[in-house]
Amino acid sequence: MSRTRRPGSLARKIVVLTTVVAALAVALTGLIAWQTAAHGAEQRERDRLTRQARVLSRLPALSEALFTGAQALAGPNGVQIAVVSPDGAVSGTASPALDRVSKSALLAGDPVSTTGILGGQDVLLVGQPGVRGGAVVLTEPYNVVTEDTNRIRRNVIVPLVFGMLGAALAGALLARRIARPLVTAAQIAHRLADGERGVPAPVDGPRETADIGRALNVLDGALAHSENRQREFLLSVSHDLRTPLTALQGYAEALADGLIEPDRVPEVGGILADETRRLDRFLEDLLDLARLEADDFRLAVAPADLRAVVSEAAAFWTGLCARHGVDLRLERPEAPVVVATDAFRVRQLIDGLVRNALRVTPEGAPLVLAVRAAATGGGAELQVRDGGPGLTDDDVRIAFAHGALHERYRGTRPVGSGLGLAIAHRLTGRLGAAIRVEGHGPEGGACFTVTLPSAPAPG
Repeated sequence: MSRTRRPGSLARKIVVLTTVVAALAVALTGLIAWQTAAHGAEQRERDRLTRQARVLSRLPALSEALFTGAQALAGPNGVQIAVVSPDGAVSGTASPALDRVSKSALLAGDPVSTTGILGGQDVLLVGQPGVRGGAVVLTEPYNVVTEDTNRIRRNVIVPLVFGMLGAALAGALLARRIARPLVTAAQIAHRLADGERGVPAPVDGPRETADIGRALNVLDGALAHSENRQREFLLSVSHDLRTPLTALQGYAEALADGLIEPDRVPEVGGILADETRRLDRFLEDLLDLARLEADDFRLAVAPADLRAVVSEAAAFWTGLCARHGVDLRLERPEAPVVVATDAFRVRQLIDGLVRNALRVTPEGAPLVLAVRAAATGGGAELQVRDGGPGLTDDDVRIAFAHGALHERYRGTRPVGSGLGLAIAHRLTGRLGAAIRVEGHGPEGGACFTVTLPSAPAPG
């Protein structure tokens, strides 16, 4: 069985990377210094010979007398001298190294700096024209340049090695500094993943690590808020489930124990059926909300006449509204209102809003179901307005939160499962639409407006 290979740490990778970069820089610097050392050593010797030749060339007369004083120039470097007379005669120990081209250039008054061969070995050759004709020529064995080059190269190696070691040490310190906030962030992320909350992340250091710290703090707050909402939602769900279950359990035990008089059995049966339907509706709402939160939720988008959809919904709800003494009104244009959407889901959205409005609309008050083309940008608007007690500004702010209004008005208004508006809000988003609520519409109660685009955005 193959083992999963764990990736190396960031600190180790930074150390390796900085060491490799330093090694490449050292190698490139060493290569350049290696070549520059030879060129520099040769250039320095040529400059020295040129200065010496220039001094000798300024003497009033170039003669054999020069040789006695000029040999002092040789020293340990083995410098040799030659004199070119104005008539072209060459004398001196360095004369064999002077070729015809260099000699002609000197007699023409041009300085010479070249190489030659003297006594079977390579030499540097420098010549300077004299002030009264002729020229002075100096030579120096090339091995002097080689020795100087080797000395320079030896002196360069040690700084390069120390430079590479210093770069590796600097890389290690840099890696530690860079990795420390990342390690801290990883530890905080693991603590958050383990369920710990209220873990502050540092937001100092470089901008990127500070951004990570701020993101972790935001994530921590968001997780805490989400878990609190989930906890409150579960408590609310547990309460709402317990109420019908308690009724079912109590009446079922009473029936089992024979405590219900025969003439009350139909009444108890009706109560049990109502509580069962209530429980079934609550569970259906939970399933709808779960489906809407799923990533694989699908829409069957096609051209749909919202005028016809709203008319069908009104025909269905007219009888139910009449039984509650509520006057259902339909407002629709003469022309079709066609948009590309999922007509089934739109009908589901309308039914949820009407059910919610009917629950709070008192007898004799109106409930309006309206559709019209959007004023600008294409699309359409659906409205469900009621003549109920309406909503406060604070109610409007939390209207679509899970169970918020349900918890607030549990004891003062008729309430359902507490999930209807949350389902409507999520379903509206899935349709690519927008929903808004006004606390008090034309009929005095709440007004819910859904704005559907002409076609939902892809994805």
